[in-house]
Amino acid sequence: MVGPKYPARKIVPIWQAWLQEALLGLKPPDRLTVSEWADKNRILDSKTSAIDGPWRTWRTEYLRGVMDAFTDPEVEELWFCKPAQCGGTEAEYNILGYIIEQDPGPTMIVYPDEKFAKRMSKTRIQPMIQACPTLRAKYIEEESEDLELHFTDMVLILAWAGSPAAVAGAPCRYIILDEVGKYPTRAGKEANPIALAYERTKTFENSRKIIGASTPVLETDQFYRRRKMADQVLRYFVSCPHCGCERQMSFRGGVKWPHGCDPSEAYDLAYYECKECHGKINEAHKSGMVRSGRWRAVHPDTCELAIGLAAAGGSSKPVYPIEFAPGSRRAIWLEMSSLISPFVRIGEMARNFLRCKDYPEELQNFINSSLGEPWRNTTIDLPSDIVIKRQSEYPEGIVPPDALMLTAGVDVQKDCVYWTIRAWAPLLTSWNVAHGQCLNLWDIEPIMNQVWRKPNGEQYLVRLCAVDSGDQTDDVYDFCSMNPDWAIPVKGGHATMQTNFRISIIDKVGSRAQGTRLVTVNGASYKTTIATRMQRENGRGSWMVHAECDQDYANQVTAEKLDVIDVNGREVKTWVKKSSHAANHYLDAEVYCFCAADLLQVRFLDDDESEEPTQEQEPQSKNNWVPSNGGKWI
Repeated sequence: MVGPKYPARKIVPIWQAWLQEALLGLKPPDRLTVSEWADKNRILDSKTSAIDGPWRTWRTEYLRGVMDAFTDPEVEELWFCKPAQCGGTEAEYNILGYIIEQDPGPTMIVYPDEKFAKRMSKTRIQPMIQACPTLRAKYIEEESEDLELHFTDMVLILAWAGSPAAVAGAPCRYIILDEVGKYPTRAGKEANPIALAYERTKTFENSRKIIGASTPVLETDQFYRRRKMADQVLRYFVSCPHCGCERQMSFRGGVKWPHGCDPSEAYDLAYYECKECHGKINEAHKSGMVRSGRWRAVHPDTCELAIGLAAAGGSSKPVYPIEFAPGSRRAIWLEMSSLISPFVRIGEMARNFLRCKDYPEELQNFINSSLGEPWRNTTIDLPSDIVIKRQSEYPEGIVPPDALMLTAGVDVQKDCVYWTIRAWAPLLTSWNVAHGQCLNLWDIEPIMNQVWRKPNGEQYLVRLCAVDSGDQTDDVYDFCSMNPDWAIPVKGGHATMQTNFRISIIDKVGSRAQGTRLVTVNGASYKTTIATRMQRENGRGSWMVHAECDQDYANQVTAEKLDVIDVNGREVKTWVKKSSHAANHYLDAEVYCFCAADLLQVRFLDDDESEEPTQEQEPQSKNNWVPSNGGKWI
């Protein structure tokens, strides 16, 4: 039926429909920035992202400038120095999606290792492609593999930094370097991975783009060195909600909490203070500040705002929220901290800092992952005079009043042994009670079993003694197996150990110690902590010695310095002797003594903890150095 209610259906000839479809296929892609493309097309999956559903750049406004700088024709290299969990990886994948759909060309992503590359392909990149209709339409799944994804007009190669063959592949127009701080310094026996990746772009010299992103590690590593090579360094500026001044948010001097509060209290009470008006800024203010912020060029050395800013794109109005300084912007470096991330609270950063500030290895992680800054790897080289300055008021052999336990360490040499006894209090406060040298292991037995007293007469025994088994191994095993109530064998570990100590079981057939626990000690970690605490003034948290400390002991505990060496292509901090003939036996004994205290959970000592058992309770104190809770110190 045809009429006013049912108009006649217009019939389109087949050739005309075919022509319309063909012309639609020839239509150039819309002129979009990366952030506009992501807002239009990107879909997030809750399995791999903190947020599910369509991508919205306004949630992480600081990433708009990072992504859109990719479309600036003058920018050839873009380096993003980022904290952990700020959305930086998602920004990389938005750039990748933009490349595939808007401006295709052969692309390579370089990951730290092969396993990581395969995992990211399966769990992040391929799901992103499948979730986005425009990318899925270009994806040729049947021709693709985990490390080589094919599209209708480009190929994506996933390589890893440790393999020169993987990095030195086909020519590429785009290179994305992910987590550069974790790359080895060399790819096999060839040049470093970044240099090899650059070689892949030579045939695209006029149109190439290189994107590198990473959480920084060391100031001297190959990623952070790119900061010095950049033409412009940029930071994210926000406006104070109280006075309107535009500044960078800095943890140092900016985040405040009441004096004396513990980490849990700091989480609830911390706030940010404006340096101009001293107004309090809390989480409710932060989201609005970040959304209206912008990237601005700063002086590389002072990080103060650069003079004579020019809007991106050369116009008076920025085409994206970045303000460059006049001059070249071929290579740019953008850096930020977690303070402006919507995923991290101000109080959370304060709490994490208070928890780790006394432990160098944990403090480095906070500086790298939360502040987005490199660890200043200054060499520690302490003079022996600093040990003499750590002398307490208590004479040799006297246990300080605040101490709660005693531990000992023994360094075994071919012709003698060195021993030390240290008293421990909360916050890793410690005092050397006594130290000395014996002809053999059996001479230390009466020393470790004697009673040590506080000024008020309270009596203490050595709870645990860690004995070096690197030399005279069988004798040490026999000695510890005959004194299991207070002695345990230990040995030095590798510089790359990830923990302070590791426990194993002696399985030497025929040994009296078979089945006994053996502790592998991360000497480098303990020496760093000792050196750090040795630099503190006497008091809570300090590493101290008795009032009669001798110069030989002082020389030996400062006989090493912290240095950086190359281990399998990675920079590793390690302790080395200041001179080849320097004796360091007391330092090793102090390391073992510290490890013995860790085995007894010294880090969890509380100010309200009851005093050490007196002599009347001696049998219980001697035999129960392994806690009665089933040995949870392991």
